Amino acid sequence: MQHSVVKTAKLPVAILVRVSTLKQENDRQISELQGYADAKGYEVVEVCQEQISGNADEASRHGLHRVEELARIGAIKKVLVHEVSRLARRNSIAHAFVETLEECGVSLYWHQQAIETLLPNGKRNPAAAIMFALLAEMARAERETLSERIRSGLKEARRKGRRLGRPKGSTVDRKTLLAKHSDIVRRLKEGHSVRNTAKITGKGGSTVQRVKELLSRPVRSRTQGGVGPGS
Repeated sequence: MQHSVVKTAKLPVAILVRVSTLKQENDRQISELQGYADAKGYEVVEVCQEQISGNADEASRHGLHRVEELARIGAIKKVLVHEVSRLARRNSIAHAFVETLEECGVSLYWHQQAIETLLPNGKRNPAAAIMFALLAEMARAERETLSERIRSGLKEARRKGRRLGRPKGSTVDRKTLLAKHSDIVRRLKEGHSVRNTAKITGKGGSTVQRVKELLSRPVRSRTQGGVGPGS
């Protein structure tokens, strides 16, 4: 008697990673999440990467937007992140993101605690909901503590009369900055909005806005003293 082998389709998932500075690397997050997906037999549909502060506003979060888009069109059934703080350090953004996923029947898995928001039957995981709320609040508080330390350090430096800001002569001129972000310049000149440009180039909305402002300024001649520190 001949038996037929039924192949089951792999569960489609997306990997979401975020770093706040260029000094940090996405590689470790991606490799660990990819390894987890391989071990579970998942199919990684897309890796969505962001290089942006966790405290950035929702409009600048192109990575989150892309994952939400994949969830809405039914391209994924699960999202893998390394830890809750990689989503955002703003509670409102983190919770809204999870709610959007749940509305689409998509579960969020975070690797640090190896837990996810939906149970195998598709219902909300109460334990995960409680833990997520706690971790999201811890991420926000951590960011707040760091900001307070920076403010305190700057205040103390001023009290001691130390010079703050860029070293003298280190200001990046207009030409150099525009050359560095030539991809942003090209998209803006094509008529894309700040938000779309940030999404396409993978750069922060604040960077795109700064480039846009530079493009709108008249070029000053050398006799006028070049570009000032505010550029």
